[in-house]
Amino acid sequence: MSMRRIDRAVADYTALRERLLPATDEFVELVTGIIDDAGINYLSVTGRTKSVGSFAAKVRGVLTADSSADPLRAVTDQVGVRVITYVQRDIDAVAGLLAEQLTVLDDRDLGEETAAAGRFGYASRHLLVSRADGEPTAYDPQFCASVQLRTVLQHAWAEFEHDIRYKGTVPPEQVPDLDRRFTLAAGLIELADREFQAIRDRLQAGLGDSSVDAGDALDPRISAQELATFLAGRYSSAGWSRTEHYAWISGLLLELGIASLDELSATLRDVDSAAVTAAMGYRYPPGAVRRLDDDLLARFGDAYVGLHGNAHRREALEARRTHLPG
Repeated sequence: MSMRRIDRAVADYTALRERLLPATDEFVELVTGIIDDAGINYLSVTGRTKSVGSFAAKVRGVLTADSSADPLRAVTDQVGVRVITYVQRDIDAVAGLLAEQLTVLDDRDLGEETAAAGRFGYASRHLLVSRADGEPTAYDPQFCASVQLRTVLQHAWAEFEHDIRYKGTVPPEQVPDLDRRFTLAAGLIELADREFQAIRDRLQAGLGDSSVDAGDALDPRISAQELATFLAGRYSSAGWSRTEHYAWISGLLLELGIASLDELSATLRDVDSAAVTAAMGYRYPPGAVRRLDDDLLARFGDAYVGLHGNAHRREALEARRTHLPG
C-alpha cells in the first residue's frame, strides 16, 4: 500500500467534499419527500457528508485490500442518509419506495445476514442509491448516497455499541463478557421490535371503534386524532402516517369545505378506494393519509389539484392522476 496514494486520495476527497455538502442536503430532502408523499410514519431522516478523517481511515482499508481500486469510487458512503422508523415493516416499505423512484445499486439487509448466520447483533438495511439520469450501474459520489434504514430500537443498540467499542477503553479481559451482553441485548431488541409491531397492529385494528377526543373546539378542521381513527376504520390495511400529516390533510379537507367526519364519509361514499389503490399500482402498503389523498384526487380531480395547500406538489398530483381509472 502506497502512502502517496492514500495522501492523494485524501486530497482529492477534500476538494470534492465541498460539492458533496449540497448534494447531501438534496438527498435528505429527496428521501424525506418520497416518504412523506407516501404517508409512511417515521421518526427522522438525517444526512451527513463523510468527514475527511473518516474517509482517510476507510480508504486505508480499501487500498490495503485492493491496491488498484479507485478510492473515490470504492468508498461508497461519502453521502449518507439515515432513516429511522418505528417498526420493521416500515423499513421494508421505505426500501420499496426508494427502489421505485431511484436506482438501487446495492441492497444489503445486515440484520438478515446476521440472522442467517444464527446470531444476534447489528441490524440495519443499507441501500446504495443513485439519482442520476438514465440507468446508472456504477457509483458516482455526486449522484449517489448510502441510505441506512433502522428502527428506533436498532438505532439505539447500534449507536450505544459503536460508542462503547470505538472508545477503545474496554480491557481485553472484559471483551468476551461485553460481546455476550451485546448479543443478549440484540436478541431482546429483536423481540421488542416484534412486540411493537404487534402492538401497533392491535391498536390499529381496534381504532375504528374507539371514541376519541374531539380536539380544539376553536379549530374548524377535523382533529388529527379524529381523522386518524376514521382512516383506520376506512383503510384497515393501511399503515399509520406521521401525526403532522393527519393535520396537514385535514387542512386540505377544510379547503374543500369538509369540516366533519360525517361530511367526509358522505364525500367518499361513492369512491371505490380499492380500485383507486389498485390503479396506483403500489408495491408497498401506502399509509392512511396517502390512501385518503388518492381518494380525494379521484373524487375532486382538478379542484383538488388546484387547492392552495397543494401548490407545492401539483405536478406530482397530475402525474398520479394519470393512473386513475376513467
